[in-house]
This record gives sequence, structure tokens and C-alpha cells, in this order.
Amino acid sequence: MKNVLITGGAGFIGFNLTKRLIDCGYSVTILDNLSKKIHPSNIRYDKLKEITRFIIGDVCSRADWEKAISNQDVIIHLAAETGTGQSMYDIHNYTNINVGGTALMLDVLTNSKNSVKKIILSSSRAVYGEGMYKCKEQGVVFPPSRNYEDLKDAKYDFISQRSKSKLIPLPTKENSHILPTSIYALTKYNQEQILLLAANNLNIDVAILRYQNVFGPGQSLSNPYTGILSIFSTRILNGNDIEIYEDGMQTRDFVYIDDVVSATVLVLEKSNLKSQVYNVGSGKPITVLKVAQKLKDLYNTKTSITISNKYRKGDIRHNLADLSLIKQELGFVNAFSFDRGLLNFVKWVQKQDIQDDMYDYSILEMIQKGIMK
Repeated sequence: MKNVLITGGAGFIGFNLTKRLIDCGYSVTILDNLSKKIHPSNIRYDKLKEITRFIIGDVCSRADWEKAISNQDVIIHLAAETGTGQSMYDIHNYTNINVGGTALMLDVLTNSKNSVKKIILSSSRAVYGEGMYKCKEQGVVFPPSRNYEDLKDAKYDFISQRSKSKLIPLPTKENSHILPTSIYALTKYNQEQILLLAANNLNIDVAILRYQNVFGPGQSLSNPYTGILSIFSTRILNGNDIEIYEDGMQTRDFVYIDDVVSATVLVLEKSNLKSQVYNVGSGKPITVLKVAQKLKDLYNTKTSITISNKYRKGDIRHNLADLSLIKQELGFVNAFSFDRGLLNFVKWVQKQDIQDDMYDYSILEMIQKGIMK
């Protein structure tokens, strides 16, 4: 299977994945609309159009899908609207692109002659919601969304109703409960469900990759809605202070872009994948406050870090992936620690043009929409 279609192939993950696949001898077709939100310039397009079959098109267009799937063996479906906060008020757009675009892909595959044998979907750990926790009395539990009254009172952690002790976050497994806490998360899970059902009828192999917090050189520095490393970096380079939501002790599982690409290639080259779901992450949590402090040190700046106690609807408290399955079945190994990846990221950022800091605008927008408190 050497012909691969990558939707969103000019994006952060797609661009790096495309380069790797070209190096490995694959023939790559890209379907990307070059949205200005993701692509403020045409640098990636200019690089990719020379080495791929590049279709400037939209996943919500039947004609573009019909053109793109011609002679393809594999589809790697990355194209999506991303970001938790913005999804809570940009509901139709997120649903139309993420769910509608995936449904249209499957409709075209069902009703058009094609040679597609495998689909790899870029999903998200967001589908788990808060994920797995341990209670001293109840054992493993899956708490629902946090209560807004508790958040208003700066009670950010989950407390057991029985033992009155704090729940302990655990690495979340692929078979954990699915409890989306944002429109974005819900659209990603809907993507998964539609794909699994339709692909089974089509007799197409399916793999779903639930990426954690992907970072590294090349990620957008101009999007104020998602990617805290980029948001913090843009704040720092514009001489602005860093604001940390809640108490800064919330954790995330950051995974370096090269490791994400490696995991995706492993899945691409694995035969007889039948409706498999894999977590792709580092398996190591780090607090948001620690991330800000590390960036401040690496940029050697006097930027102030403020704990604001603000909270955003749809945000989770902790994120930690269980990677046992992808390690056991595919031999996946993380080649990059967070510190090594962060150093690479900072060195790359320092070579880029300083982007306008749109963070304050994004906060005002979320406050007006009732998402930020």
C-alpha cells in the first residue's frame, strides 16, 4: 500500500508526516484547504506541492473527496477543527467539518469505485473527558465533568464523596469510559463511531489514534485558541505576561511531533488492523505551571507568571495516557523526552518571525460567549 491520501496534510502533524512518508518511498496526495487560521503563509504549500499531489480543497466538498481518493490505498484523516474552548460556541462549524467531513468521506467511499484498504483517523484523548482516577474506597472511577460551582470556589480537584479524599489520576486506557466534556471532544468521538461502523460494512481496515498534546517545531504560533506552548511562547516574545488558569497544577501529556509521526507510520505499516484504537502520547504528566516555568527559563525572560484562577468550560483537570497497547502491539517507543522536545521547539521559535499576540482577543471572545469564567 504505497499511495496515501493525507487530509490536512499541510498542517502541523500532516506536514511532518508527509515528509517522513516521502522519505520512506510512499506516494502522497494531500487534501487541504490552506485555512488562514492554520496557514498564515503558503510556506508549507510551496514545499509540499513539489513532492506531492496537492489538492487545494475541502473535506466538506464531495467533488474534492472524489478527486482525492482516486487510486489511493490508504487515507490518513487529519483534517479537523481543533480546540476545546472555541468549540463550545462555534458548534456548527466544528460539527460540520469534523463529523460532516468524515461522514462525507465514508459516503463517497461507499458510493464510488475506489481502492482504499485502510483508514487512519486522527482522534483525540479529549474523548475520555476527565479520564481514569483511583478512589481509596471505590477503586477505579470515571468522574464526569467538574461542577461549575466547585470551580467558582477554586475547588479544582475531584473529591471522593465517600472517603472525602482527593481522587488520584491514573493513566487512561483505550477501553476507558467515554465522557466528552466539550463539543470538540464530542465531534471526535462521533468521527470514531461513524468510521468504525461504516468501514466495517466497506471491509476497510481502521485504526484510530487518540493523540495527546502534540508539540514541536512547526506548530502554529498564531492560533490563540489551542496549544499552550505556542500561546505562552507568543506571549513571551511579545513582552507579555503568562496567565495560568485554575491553580496551575492541572497536568497534560505532551508528546513530541516526531514520536507522533513514528506512531502513525507504525500503524500505517501494520497489516490486518481491524477497528483498533491506540493512545499516542508520552505517558508522563507535567503541570501547566511547570511548562510555563520551563519556557520562561529557556527564553531567559523576566516575564511574570500569574495564577489567575480563571477556568474555561470544557477543560479537563488531568491528562495521562496509558501506552501499554501501542507498545505491546506495535513496539512503539518514545524517542523524545519533554525537555529535549521543548528545547527543539524553543530553538525553532527563536528563528521565526514574532507573531501578533491575539491571546487577549481570544479571552475577551470566550468571556463574551460565557465560556471563560
